[in-house]
Amino acid sequence: MKIVRVVLMVLCAAPVLAGAESESLRCPDLSAVVQVGACPSEEELKYTFGGYCGDNKRMYETGDTACESYANYHKLKNVALWESADGRFDGYVSCDLPEASLRAAELKSMQLGSKRGLVRLACTYGEGVVFAHRTRATCEIESPAACAADASACVARCQ
Repeated sequence: MKIVRVVLMVLCAAPVLAGAESESLRCPDLSAVVQVGACPSEEELKYTFGGYCGDNKRMYETGDTACESYANYHKLKNVALWESADGRFDGYVSCDLPEASLRAAELKSMQLGSKRGLVRLACTYGEGVVFAHRTRATCEIESPAACAADASACVARCQ
């Protein structure tokens, strides 16, 4: 019976001990990101425009301009999912943005946010590109002043 207790204690403690590890995260190098989702075709966008914007409620929501015109909807929904080489970060990138421009975009900032227990580490680049890492771990940006002065120096530590 004692052996069973010891085994149960070890099994219960394993996730806690595993979670105690600290992980350093840097914003991904856009020259190595990979497109993992396809861009929608024009036919798909036109078809989904009717479904998404067909609800009268959306037409009259304040602040939501996606359904005011097809051009607005196209800008919002003509995106594809991209992922960092290690798979830790992902982001939706406009299909109208040339790949060369994406890969050349410079890192502007690293920001932390949280909502309902989920932490979002957002890396913002030029051209409106944002790659994010989401986790339930507790994260903080090391040296926030240095990070604000030079985005390439940003490192986040998550536990």
